[in-house]
Amino acid sequence: MPTARSNPHPSARSNPGPAAAPRNRAALLEAAHAVFAESGTAAPLSAVARRAGVGQGSLYRHFPDRVSLVAAVVEENVDALEAASAAGAALPELLGLVTRHAIESVGVVDLLVEDRPGRMLELRERVAAVLAAHHQAALDAGQVPAGATVEDLMLGVELVAGALTRRPAADRADTAARAWRLLGMEVALP
Repeated sequence: MPTARSNPHPSARSNPGPAAAPRNRAALLEAAHAVFAESGTAAPLSAVARRAGVGQGSLYRHFPDRVSLVAAVVEENVDALEAASAAGAALPELLGLVTRHAIESVGVVDLLVEDRPGRMLELRERVAAVLAAHHQAALDAGQVPAGATVEDLMLGVELVAGALTRRPAADRADTAARAWRLLGMEVALP
């Protein structure tokens, strides 16, 4: 007879408890990126939990609502942009990364702007700071139109992201590239 301390089913997984929290959070964010790219931010959160291999309870412990999860996805995108900048990416590659995030997360910004304007303003300022760090070099290299400011670049990002919301997923990358060309810029999509 098994004791209270032994596991009567050695093949059954034990619950790692709080030690699994960082791993579960990372899995949830990875799953959210994929689910939102495929189905948009209105996708059932149960699909995110299922893809991450965790229960819905774990999802709601980390992200109490849809907006919290979406905000965490956007923050990861901004972190990736800052890391690319620190690694030496030039402005066309950085704008390409921002555009890739917009392609994969259509509708994210609209959801967050309505619910968390302060948080979105902070994230926007972080993106603008990255672009500003590469702005002059891009002007000197002719990678952006003469006289274009960092605010012009941010407006370009917003215009392109807005255009993507009205396109099928399969057409978004081409639409983004065409939109940037119309704005006088070649952007390197990853």
